[in-house]
Amino acid sequence: MNTDQVQKELASYIGKLLRDNFGRGPETVFVSINQPFICVYLRKFLSPMEKVLISDNHESFIQTSRDILMKNLIPEINAYMTVLTGLTMEEFYYDWNLHNQSGMFVAISNNRANIEQPSELNYPGKDELHQEIIQVSQQAQKVPQEVLSYKLNERTIIVIRNGIFITIERELIRMGQLEVLRTAKRRVEKRLLHNSMRLESIFDAKIDDSFVSWDFDRDRSVILFIVNPKQNGRNGLD
Repeated sequence: MNTDQVQKELASYIGKLLRDNFGRGPETVFVSINQPFICVYLRKFLSPMEKVLISDNHESFIQTSRDILMKNLIPEINAYMTVLTGLTMEEFYYDWNLHNQSGMFVAISNNRANIEQPSELNYPGKDELHQEIIQVSQQAQKVPQEVLSYKLNERTIIVIRNGIFITIERELIRMGQLEVLRTAKRRVEKRLLHNSMRLESIFDAKIDDSFVSWDFDRDRSVILFIVNPKQNGRNGLD
C-alpha cells in the first residue's frame, strides 16, 4: 500500500478501536505519516457521559479513566502500525483536549535516520518557536537540554524536548507517582502554552489545537500543534 492508503487504513482502524473501547469513537480521524512519525489527530471525540462529567467539573476523572484504557490499547495500536508500515514503534504519546473534544496520538518508530522530507527540518519561524518553547519550559520546570521540531505538513508541527525534569519530578517518577505528575504537568504546561502570546504570530496561523505528552523513563516530551494556515495568527481571530 502507498502512504495515502496506509493513512486511510490506520484512520479506519483507530476509529473502530476507540469506538469499541470507549463506547463512542471520534467523528473524524486524521493520520499523517512522515517517518519516523505517525501522527493521529482525533476530532469530536467525547461521549455523552463525559460531557456530563465536564459540565460538573470532573475532568480529572475523565483523564484518569482514559489513561487506564490507553495502557491496554497502546500495545495493540503499535502492533497494528507495525503491520501496516513495517516499522517498529519505539515511543507512543497521547493527549486530549476535552473542551475541544479532540485528541492526538504520536508514535515514533526506530527509523531515526531522518524524516521523509529533509526540507521540513527547516521552516519559517523555527528558531523563534524553539525560543518560545524554552521560555514556556523554564516557567514550568527548567530549560530543556535539547529542543527539536519538525513540520510534518502544513497543519502539523511536532516539538520534542529532551532533558526536562527537575529533581523533585525525577523523585516522583522513582516513587511511581506517575499519574499525579502527569495530571499536574498537563494543567501547568497546557495552561502556559495556551496563554502564550507569541505562538500564533510565530506560526503566522491560528492554532486550532495543542497537545503535550511525556515519556517519564526517557525524560522526554512531545508537543503537537495543529494550526490553520488559512487564518493568519496575527489577526487575533477566534
